[in-house]
Amino acid sequence: MYEYIDTHAHLDMEDYNEDREELIKKLQEENIGVITIGVNKKTSFEAVGFANQYENVYATIGYHPIDAKEEFKEEDFVELVKNKKVVGVGECGLDYFHLEGDHAYRQASFETESQKQKENFKKQIDFAVKYDLPLVIHCRDAHEKVIEILEAKKLEYGKKLRGVIHFFSGGIIEAEQYLKLGFYFSFGGVITFSSDYDEVLKFIPIERILPETDAPFVAPVPYRGQRNEPLYVKEVYKKMAELKNMDLEEIRVVLLENIYKLFIKLS
Repeated sequence: MYEYIDTHAHLDMEDYNEDREELIKKLQEENIGVITIGVNKKTSFEAVGFANQYENVYATIGYHPIDAKEEFKEEDFVELVKNKKVVGVGECGLDYFHLEGDHAYRQASFETESQKQKENFKKQIDFAVKYDLPLVIHCRDAHEKVIEILEAKKLEYGKKLRGVIHFFSGGIIEAEQYLKLGFYFSFGGVITFSSDYDEVLKFIPIERILPETDAPFVAPVPYRGQRNEPLYVKEVYKKMAELKNMDLEEIRVVLLENIYKLFIKLS
């Protein structure tokens, strides 16, 4: 078992081009596992490639909602999903904040673009259930619609539908709805320098919380303003322990149990 696991990072990004191997070896030395996230076909293949190369790296595959211009097709991912190092589908979901263009474009195209996102999201839900994998869900300015889709799919699939709401930005009302659906919630470095997440993180049961970095984005204190790295997930564990009024070792064990439970291929 790893000392720590970062459940969400983007090791494929060019930010790591100069020292990726060195960074991953350092994680190995400190017994830290990491799940690197696919956001389209290309990065999904890259994620699986890294997972095959390094024992402590795992991968997810899928389409981020802002890649909705490309249609999610099962045949593009069917070979990848057979790989034992693939532990989830996504980062998928809905992102109504990042729909492209100026205000006039957004007004004219919102319905079309959001429909493409919903179609891709639903296809990836079906794909995840078919191959018995959890979802890694990205949601921005779209919790109501994401919950609506998941509730409908839950009626269809029951307990087979599972996953995590990555970088959860909702409030207690949304958290209650996701909890009823059986989902987990991940939080990253932002909790170390913003109190906006304190209330909801205290509300969610520790058994439903996961740690992440979203590296290279949003580095935690004391690394704020620098390139984020999976190594810094330790700071997320520490802050979660503080907010949950738990010892670091106690919360570390619980969070790892959560990770192994959801991402079953890690066990």
